[in-house]
Amino acid sequence: MSGEPQPAQENKMGVMPVHRLLLTMSGPMMISMFIQALYNVVDSMFVSYISEAALTAVSLAYPMQNLMIAVATGTGVGINALLSRNLGEKNFAMANRTASNAIFLGLVSSVVFALIGIFGSRIYFAAQVTDPEIIALGQDYLSIIMLLAIGCFGQVLLSRLLQSTGKTFYSMVIQMVGAGLNIVLDPIMIFGLFGFPRLGVAGAAWATAISQLVGTGLGVYYNLRKNPEVKLSLPDMRPSKPVIIRIYSVGVPSILLQTVASLLIFGLNQILVTFSETATAVYGVYFKLQGFAFLPIIGMNNGMVPIIAYNYGARKPDRILQTIRLAITYAVCIMVVAVILFQVFPVQLLGFFQASQEMLAIGVPALRTLSLCFLIGGFTIVSSSVFQALGKGLLSMSISVFRQLVLVLPLAYVFSLTGKLEMVWWAFPVAEVLAGILAGVYLRRAYLRVILPLAQQDYRF
Repeated sequence: MSGEPQPAQENKMGVMPVHRLLLTMSGPMMISMFIQALYNVVDSMFVSYISEAALTAVSLAYPMQNLMIAVATGTGVGINALLSRNLGEKNFAMANRTASNAIFLGLVSSVVFALIGIFGSRIYFAAQVTDPEIIALGQDYLSIIMLLAIGCFGQVLLSRLLQSTGKTFYSMVIQMVGAGLNIVLDPIMIFGLFGFPRLGVAGAAWATAISQLVGTGLGVYYNLRKNPEVKLSLPDMRPSKPVIIRIYSVGVPSILLQTVASLLIFGLNQILVTFSETATAVYGVYFKLQGFAFLPIIGMNNGMVPIIAYNYGARKPDRILQTIRLAITYAVCIMVVAVILFQVFPVQLLGFFQASQEMLAIGVPALRTLSLCFLIGGFTIVSSSVFQALGKGLLSMSISVFRQLVLVLPLAYVFSLTGKLEMVWWAFPVAEVLAGILAGVYLRRAYLRVILPLAQQDYRF
């Protein structure tokens, strides 16, 4: 092993009762994800008060911004799974190398996106629109966001290091401070309050970037002072090919998952716009609102993944199974509440976005139909995260690609041929049921070929 000192007792992920452990690990992350969803909605609302062109510019920037977030979170997923597994195996030297390589990968990725922001922002917008005002506003916003990408990568990756060792409270603080500060800074920097200059769309970008940099600073402090199970060091930051390969074997599928989501949004907008521009607006509103339903589950999964990965490394199949059962139960309960809200209060939900009568006429049946996919969706999301924790990221990616590109887009197009917009929304529940069946098949396979044989020396998936 390593000559470095080892913890006096086993990490809580291997000994604490699973029910209490999952709540302890996931509770803070669910709260922080809920706040993140609130931030996304509030951010869009503030920008919409500037002008329609400003809102359009920020909306067009979303796919590129989402790509940056996808790389950060996908890398974090790989780090989370590998680091937790190393700790479960008591391989502390490899755990330290993994953590330090996470910092290296964050720095390299930040430089790449900063260069894209400097040299590619105007080209990106000019390729989509001809309106010079939108191009200028979009360039201002995106260039700032990407130039300071170090804040995004630092906040995400340093939070993941804390999650991997069970320090989810500190991870929650980082997320809450970042999101809360952004909500406070948005109106101040956009509209020039309290003596600040009025920066408009650029102010929204600066608010986001500053908040992420503050989150990064907190992440550095917590990892150095509150996370003794991993030790960050300059020698370990030297890139290790085996470590990076193992990180991205799990992380790349997660990155591709979010990229697929952007492709889905783009494709659906092309279908919906043939009915009306209001239909695309309704889908945009739904996309924001669904975050309140799904992000708490994603937060729970962020707590679940290191638990499963740790016990996978420690070869404790009973604890893995208990964690999976509890996570699925919680996810389904959350989704039941979300479905009830979407079914009973669609008018009120759309009202937050100042919906017109036309938007209500389209949006009310849309929200009621789209929300039906939530019930199966909770199970599918948990299953996908289980595969990531077990190091089978390709399975997770295949479910998402199957659902979003193989099912939703073709079904939406076929249903649109009926000439009835209401039929397009049904593509989502139908696709979710089929994707849930595939996830169930994969989960059973993982149970039989990976989890049950853990007590044996060799197993094959």
